[in-house]
Amino acid sequence: MNLTPYQIDALTELINIGVGKAAGMLNQILEAHVNLQVPAIKIFPYTEIRNVLHEIVSTSLSVVKLAFKGPFSGTALLAFPPDSASNLVNLLTGELSEHAEDFDSIRVGALTEVGNIVLNGVMGSLSNILQEHLSYSIPDYVEDSIERLLLENNADADSTIILAQTELVIEQLEIHGNVLLLFRVGLFNALAKTLESL
Repeated sequence: MNLTPYQIDALTELINIGVGKAAGMLNQILEAHVNLQVPAIKIFPYTEIRNVLHEIVSTSLSVVKLAFKGPFSGTALLAFPPDSASNLVNLLTGELSEHAEDFDSIRVGALTEVGNIVLNGVMGSLSNILQEHLSYSIPDYVEDSIERLLLENNADADSTIILAQTELVIEQLEIHGNVLLLFRVGLFNALAKTLESL
């Protein structure tokens, strides 16, 4: 499961390219400057999830998930803490919400669209540069803990998680989110070999 420094740099760059494309699309939609960065990439087995994500693993989050299939099959998740999700929805809809969990269908749709843009940007970047075709499910919005979501997506001791900690800044308002990519070990190894060939 270990990656070489070159492979980690290549993976980080691929995810940064995808996030950059997503930021450009959000700029156009919101007509405001959007800065999306990936400051750090962490790679770890599912068995270490509590140690790595101890602050958020059992917390109920606002999550958009996107399943993908192909040479690298798995699930991509964009997870926001409730406050960040509420702030983002307020910016998108122009409405104020007193309760972070108070999402009506319009607000759920807004968060799903943001998740779709970000996750498709990241996965599209991976598939295009690696020249591998991936098919995607329809993005799904849920409010749950990362641990339960990953278990629902068949995470087990043989799963590898790639965590890209992202920071989304819109008009001086900081909104934090996490992008998680879930792979089986065999599929992760295939990804690692492809990264080495770049």
